[in-house]
Amino acid sequence: MSKRLRAAVACVTIVALAACSSGGDRAAAPASSGPAPSPSAVPPSSPSPSPAPSGRPACVAATVDRMSVAERAGQALMIGTPVDQPGGLDGEIARYHLGGVFLAGRSTRSAAALRSDIAALTGRAGTPVLVALDQEGGSVQTLKGADFPLIPSAQRLGAGPPAKLRSTVRDSARRLAGIGVTVNLAPVADTVPADLGEDNPPIGAFHRQYGSDPGRVADDIAQAVVASQGEGVLTILKHFPGLGRVRANTDTSTKAVDRTATVDDPYLEPFAAGIKAGSAGVMISSASYPRIDSKNIAAFSRPIITGLLRERMGYTGMVMSDDLGAADAAESVPVGDRAVRFVAAGGDLVLTIRPEDAKPMSEALVAAAGKDPAFGERLTDAARHVVRAKYRAGLLKC
Repeated sequence: MSKRLRAAVACVTIVALAACSSGGDRAAAPASSGPAPSPSAVPPSSPSPSPAPSGRPACVAATVDRMSVAERAGQALMIGTPVDQPGGLDGEIARYHLGGVFLAGRSTRSAAALRSDIAALTGRAGTPVLVALDQEGGSVQTLKGADFPLIPSAQRLGAGPPAKLRSTVRDSARRLAGIGVTVNLAPVADTVPADLGEDNPPIGAFHRQYGSDPGRVADDIAQAVVASQGEGVLTILKHFPGLGRVRANTDTSTKAVDRTATVDDPYLEPFAAGIKAGSAGVMISSASYPRIDSKNIAAFSRPIITGLLRERMGYTGMVMSDDLGAADAAESVPVGDRAVRFVAAGGDLVLTIRPEDAKPMSEALVAAAGKDPAFGERLTDAARHVVRAKYRAGLLKC
């Protein structure tokens, strides 16, 4: 393990244990302001019950505790809908208790029109939903037009001054928050080697990476996370444990493989930096990493999601999948089983861009929870992570 990565992972683990920026539930106990009183100075009193928890832990616990199994299954789903016609998902949001919606496609509509549609869509939800899109910049920018100026690619921002990166991300996040978007599926924490560049189909070909040196990318990722979340838009680091070295795109191929990545890969540094900076979410790629797990793609891999991300790197926030609907990387697995396998591996929020996947995925999650109590507990834990993100986004009112 590199010295920098070792330090980053150690810091992330300490932060997680201290329940600080990475999403823990307990605040540190206040320091004593003076010497403890002597026993004789303390008046006798009858035992009293411990005070009930308050704030985020209580709000999240109360919200999840009153959910049925079907409602918890719904929290684990983020379903896509066309950004220019989001109302088509109205029925699914209520019927399947969806945890989130993903605005798919491209739009040049005004902020006012988008705000109205998003408010109408989310207003039909029992439990508030996360609203997400891809507003990375460059070739991947869902919203454009007069109200949403073109954003430079990550590669351009990474090559420029940090102040420009911060101001660009802040401005974009402010515009997204103004229309009701609570999650941006960004920043891209993948590092693309300089000698691979555009021959890396999912990232390098579109200049989505901040650079080719993981240490410098790590610095940029931390800046982007703080800038976006400071304006109220949660970030999702992607695509863990990295897509920068593959030579195929998981959206269109089953042959995206990184034969170099290990659990102490320097290319994990940007993810560790984003976690330390407090990113609300991490997205799992659908590529294969045989030196970490020789049997499963990352989205279905317990060694990668639970072993590496959760346990080794100490991440306690929300873990979501890359698209498990239309992407070719998961096509050999039945639709419902994709959701079950992701959650079983340690994931929390299943993303599919296809609205028709809501029914089979929801039903499969409920059925698996009914058959296996351990999976039922894991599903409850997944729902808890999603609800925590909603609390953090200011969506819950307890």
